[in-house]
Amino acid sequence: MIDLQNEMYEKALYIKSPLSVKEVRYNAAAEEMHIFLCVEKDARFDCSECHQENCSTSGSIDRTWRCMDFFGHKAFIHLKTPRINCPKCGVHVFVPPWTRKNSSFTLLFDAFVIEMARNMPVTAIAKLVREHDTRIWRIIGAHVGKAYKEKDMSEVSKIGFDETSSKRGHNYITCAYDLCKSEVLYATPGKTADTIEKFTQELQKHNGNTENISHVSIDMAKAFIKGVHDFLPKAEVTFDKFHVIQHAGNAVDQVRRSETKKNPALKGSRYIWLKNPENLTEEQKKNLNTLSKENKDLARAYQEKQTLQDIYRNIRDPETARFAFTKFCDWAQRSRLGPMVRLGKLIKGHLTGILNYFKTGMHSGVCEGINSKIQLIKRRSRGFRNINNFINMIYLEGSNLTLPAWP
Repeated sequence: MIDLQNEMYEKALYIKSPLSVKEVRYNAAAEEMHIFLCVEKDARFDCSECHQENCSTSGSIDRTWRCMDFFGHKAFIHLKTPRINCPKCGVHVFVPPWTRKNSSFTLLFDAFVIEMARNMPVTAIAKLVREHDTRIWRIIGAHVGKAYKEKDMSEVSKIGFDETSSKRGHNYITCAYDLCKSEVLYATPGKTADTIEKFTQELQKHNGNTENISHVSIDMAKAFIKGVHDFLPKAEVTFDKFHVIQHAGNAVDQVRRSETKKNPALKGSRYIWLKNPENLTEEQKKNLNTLSKENKDLARAYQEKQTLQDIYRNIRDPETARFAFTKFCDWAQRSRLGPMVRLGKLIKGHLTGILNYFKTGMHSGVCEGINSKIQLIKRRSRGFRNINNFINMIYLEGSNLTLPAWP
């Protein structure tokens, strides 16, 4: 009966000769199951480092691994792990097939944790599996790190850069996106020009080449412009249309704030002016009509924003777009509304990159979509112990990695 029981555990844990189950002990008080393995006499092993076959052994080290629970009980594998005498690379401790190097968990346990990490906060996973959350983060980091190192970027040619907040305050992570595959290529703290340089360095580690980057989509932040100019000089820059329209929305809101000082009736109307007419409720449409008649300057700024959106919505030809943007800039600068005048100057100063949208059709829709997922990760996790954990979760969710990354 004991042999049949041991055989069952061997099959469940994929344990094969020269290893076998020697004994299974159950600790009722701790609700734990301990599985003790043994090694056949004079057994020989393949080297875990260079895979040299049929190596002899000398001595052993007691090792324990946490494995998947058995019927709700914590389970552990114990083995006097042999030291392998490899004629090529020296003495190494044997790494059993159920685990990875320097880990105290089995690969099946790792896979279970990673699958849950896609949908649950790490603190909740730690509570469920009865481990400290620091150990869970280490599992995620180990597999994500290994899988990311193997990521191939040799075909990357069209990329987008955008920043996302890592926590409250001015704490940002810059992400580089593959606009063709809709995935995260790289993430790093900060939003300076140096983040572009760091990306180019990482690109080369993954068989990528900066010479292959033909198009880049960015916002009009000076840091991104400088970074692309310095480190991706051959790439054609397209300023993202969503950020251009966002600048227009911000300009309208600045006009609204100024006008509110004169007309308190504008308080609470912010989203009426930021929304498109088709997205307004009937009540909001009535309010917009009434407020527009009472606040001519704000109504003019709102109309300018709608005109800018119409350019993107209705024009496809670059030359027609150039003519339309030029007229828009003249109109904005004649408005005598400070925020709109500045908007006109901003667009005029970046017109070449803005017009590239009408040639390439590139925009940061991919970036914004993944950014929304990143913010969901942040809300779901309710905090990270450090920025590297956050970046690992970004890669886990957005980089299409092959996980778990088995040895």
